[in-house]
Amino acid sequence: MAGDVQKQLGELEQLASNLGVRVCYEAMTGLSQGSGGLCKVRGEWRVIMDKRLKPVERLEVLANSLKGFDTEAHFVSPQVRALLEP
Repeated sequence: MAGDVQKQLGELEQLASNLGVRVCYEAMTGLSQGSGGLCKVRGEWRVIMDKRLKPVERLEVLANSLKGFDTEAHFVSPQVRALLEP
């Protein structure tokens, strides 16, 4: 299971890169405390996540962040495609 999560996370990170979305892992404290999500910084899409999240939590945040993007032209495994369904 853990290997599957890491593989799917790697696939989603690659998909994000292909879509021009930068994925950042930061220490989130104070007012920004939380799991993370999608935002636009100086015209660039970014997914910023708390670096202390477990891999399965990172997978969930990244999949939710990429759901609004058109990913049809990009190959991803059926398991990852299912995570991107609305």
